[in-house]
Amino acid sequence: MIQLPPTTSKEFKMEEIIPQKITVEEEFSFEYSICSFVTDLNEYEEMVASFQAKGFSASNSEFLFVDNSEGNSFEAFGGINRMLRQARGRYVIICHQDILLQEDGKAELDRKITEIEAIDPNWGILGNAGGVNLKYTAMHISHPNETLREKNLPLKAINLDENFLIIKAAANLNTSADLKGFHLYGTDICLLANIRGYQAYVIDFKIFHKSKGNANKSFFEIKNALKNKYERAFAGRFVGTTITRFYVSGSKWKNIIINSGFVMFWARQYYKFFKPKKHYKPH
Repeated sequence: MIQLPPTTSKEFKMEEIIPQKITVEEEFSFEYSICSFVTDLNEYEEMVASFQAKGFSASNSEFLFVDNSEGNSFEAFGGINRMLRQARGRYVIICHQDILLQEDGKAELDRKITEIEAIDPNWGILGNAGGVNLKYTAMHISHPNETLREKNLPLKAINLDENFLIIKAAANLNTSADLKGFHLYGTDICLLANIRGYQAYVIDFKIFHKSKGNANKSFFEIKNALKNKYERAFAGRFVGTTITRFYVSGSKWKNIIINSGFVMFWARQYYKFFKPKKHYKPH
């Protein structure tokens, strides 16, 4: 215990500090945290009831929701980050209020997660629908009067649909702080997960989704904002640390050429004369 010596005016008694040892195995209060943005409380109650009927109980799951029924207290990007910070489950499900579990339930999802864990321990996000590449999508989902089922699941995905996302809490994932709105947050979190070394997968888990989504004006606004954000994020850049300097980009040949001594010398001269330290003071 660390103590301050007594003074003539007042004695200080410090509380005992008990350091906590970090263990390899993480502990979670629940298996699942099921999180939703709610605009219709009745529809949300129906969703929760369908989860309960399929094995998600108070002993193994917690249900968290953002109440947007009388106005938006959170938009999706900021709300998801709040959910992920507050969730106490090993797996965090982010789902729409208008989905129902009608066939598959907790037992099936447990098995699918175990299967993916054996295939790829570095998975970060799972979903029931998403984009595999520029041409192909993969889905296992039912809409009114329509069922879509991909026969080759599970499949690696570059993004996942927002109706149902399962996020591994231990991966410490989140969404971008510089994007706002209610669309494409599934794409955003998948891109960030991939940058951090985690993979997204579409799995064989059936959900009934009452709607097919709405690509309205705000969707295209967020699409443009997301493209602009990642144009900046993926741009080549010089990196200067306390002991070394180098250039990074997505181009192998640019990395080779610009990291040469000749180019790096003239790059440093540019920063010396045109980008002094005072330019980096916050405004």
